[in-house]
Amino acid sequence: MFITFLTDFGLADDFVGTCHGVLKQIAPEAQIIDITHGIRPGHVLQAALMLANTLPYMPAGVHLAVVDPGVGGGRRPLALRDAEGRLYVGPDNGLLLPAADRFGGVAEAHELANPEYALDSVSRTFHGRDLFSPAAAHLALGVALSELGPPVDPDALVRLDLPQPEVGQSRIRAVVLGVDRFGNIALNVTREHLDSVSIVSGMRVELVTRGNRYYAVAARTFGDATPGELILYEDSYRNVAIAVSRGSAAALLGVEEGGEIVIQIDVP
Repeated sequence: MFITFLTDFGLADDFVGTCHGVLKQIAPEAQIIDITHGIRPGHVLQAALMLANTLPYMPAGVHLAVVDPGVGGGRRPLALRDAEGRLYVGPDNGLLLPAADRFGGVAEAHELANPEYALDSVSRTFHGRDLFSPAAAHLALGVALSELGPPVDPDALVRLDLPQPEVGQSRIRAVVLGVDRFGNIALNVTREHLDSVSIVSGMRVELVTRGNRYYAVAARTFGDATPGELILYEDSYRNVAIAVSRGSAAALLGVEEGGEIVIQIDVP
């Protein structure tokens, strides 16, 4: 059985290694795939989109995701099953649902409430170790989802407010979904949005953000641009993104997750 693991824990501390230890103590034969632990601290939307983007490339199994700024508060700890049978463990803060929706939506949800499937002592601040990791490991061993706790109506689960672009006749008002380590900027825009305003490869567009204007070229790949040139392109997850050939678009434009960028089509 495979367990995928995604968090905002980083790698400088012992959090990820400790969770690996808990998983392996309970399910020593489970294979653990670390998707990433580099989510920006507390950025649930970034984590939810990354989980949804990457799971189609992962073997079906148990998908453990912990980005949990509400730990110790009133949010529920959850285990879910999607319509295709994948299992998910994490907090009820919207993190798991975009991924589950890619596989037919949530078919079954349960709150983690059975102490038999948690560590003996559950801290207020490290549910990743004490609650989520044990639940994921037991699911990997074949424990039924219903054994972990009472059912939860899927319609009652917390959903994220996924930003939608504003598409007009000559411009698109976009929101930054994330910035990767290379400074590439992923937008909440698809190729279909670009097609609707007739942006094609080679066209020059204007980017407006934070009161500043920049020119970019619609391109298919980094090789279509000269070093230092801003490009608008479709990334590997089919989001429209902004990059600088051999540079950082985020540093140049001064934007981060949640920022707004207007793509102007009617460039003189």
